[in-house]
Amino acid sequence: MARRVRSGQAGAALVIAMGTLAAACAAPGSNSPQPAATGTSSQPTSQSAAPTCGTAPITMNGYFETGFPLPKALTTEFSKQHPNVTWNIREDQFAVITQNAPRVLADNPPDLMRLPQVSELVKDNLLKNLDGYAQAFGWDKWPASQLEQLRLGPGGRPRGEGSLYALGLNFSMTGVFYNKKLAAQIGMSTPPATLAELDAALAKAKDAGITPIVQFNGGATGGLAFPLQNLMAAYGPPGPINDWIFQKPGATIDTPSNLQAVQHLERWVKAGYFQKDVNAVDYATMMSRFIDGQGLFMFNGDWESGNLDKQMAGNVGFSLMPPAQQGGKQAAMSAPLTFGIAANAKNADCAAFFLNWVATDQKARDVGVEVGGSHPMGPADAYMPKVSSDTVTASTLAAGADIAKDNGAMDFIANATGAIYAKSWTPNLQKLVGGQQTPQELLKAVQADYFGQIEGN
Repeated sequence: MARRVRSGQAGAALVIAMGTLAAACAAPGSNSPQPAATGTSSQPTSQSAAPTCGTAPITMNGYFETGFPLPKALTTEFSKQHPNVTWNIREDQFAVITQNAPRVLADNPPDLMRLPQVSELVKDNLLKNLDGYAQAFGWDKWPASQLEQLRLGPGGRPRGEGSLYALGLNFSMTGVFYNKKLAAQIGMSTPPATLAELDAALAKAKDAGITPIVQFNGGATGGLAFPLQNLMAAYGPPGPINDWIFQKPGATIDTPSNLQAVQHLERWVKAGYFQKDVNAVDYATMMSRFIDGQGLFMFNGDWESGNLDKQMAGNVGFSLMPPAQQGGKQAAMSAPLTFGIAANAKNADCAAFFLNWVATDQKARDVGVEVGGSHPMGPADAYMPKVSSDTVTASTLAAGADIAKDNGAMDFIANATGAIYAKSWTPNLQKLVGGQQTPQELLKAVQADYFGQIEGN
């Protein structure tokens, strides 16, 4: 069931970072769409001034992912600073959003929406082109890498270039969280430096009666894709994986290094390093088990850093996936929490103003780091809040800097097409766990599904 939340001061809802804005400052006759009315003025947005939320009462409609505190914290602070703005938020699990996105954007267009993969949504003209807003607010002067994954060519492909159709509340990254108390029980005082050291820690945990990895893989959007992509990063470079995700011609996921990654994941499964019911575990259950101390490691994103600093203060460590060889470069899934503005959004200008506020307001950036646990988007020289060195948030921020230095950022393999996560990665990984599919068969099946979905569009 979808849950609706109304709030004046507290505006509710999760991952609303990206509700990007549409061409607010497009010149007359340009190809960029003109801004939608905000409900605050009947006059069109001026070319000389960026849009705002005005001063008249306005209710923002959002469709967000349930289970994450950052968007709610940001909307709460936004309404404190802009009391004329209230929020009407619908929340669903990401798997439901993935299925509902086209219908919701077409039939009941929200001002801001947590987005699944965006290529098909752009192809079907369901999202606003944000180029005008980027010019008005100066987003095009931010580091180009922040926006690359959110740019799409005509008709929704290729990704990585073209017009801007989304933004993120922050730049998130996946890696390996670990329980420090359980780590001490197996003599682990620092994170594993190589994949072999990680394997050794997993074996020691199992021998000690500790569940080595708490992970989710139930439902339509399973979580074994997280450790799998981390293993892909350990065995091979990120470039070919990004090419596949961005639908570059000739790209394939069925490569020798990715086969090594799937084979390694299969060895973990067969060794009993995941809980026996992993195919039935959802995200919330995984988080509950990890917080309760029921497992040593968890592959997850830095969006949980703030939560873990509160729930397990001083007892959580974080590291990037160790490379296969000592001293090797590290890579990780690092991408914005994607939000967009519906093509027919009523309050697009206010949505754009909110997104710009998230990236540039000092208090908003404080909230982004303290609650979200990851690096805010925005100008390269923007204010960054200080973080205590003994927190997991400090570790995730430092890891993000390492990824940037090594140019090791990858988009999420679930973002290659709109259906690849729910209809290929998840069911194929569930079959792998169940012993119904080999690593070779998994990669060939995913590649075939990928090709069919691209050709079908």
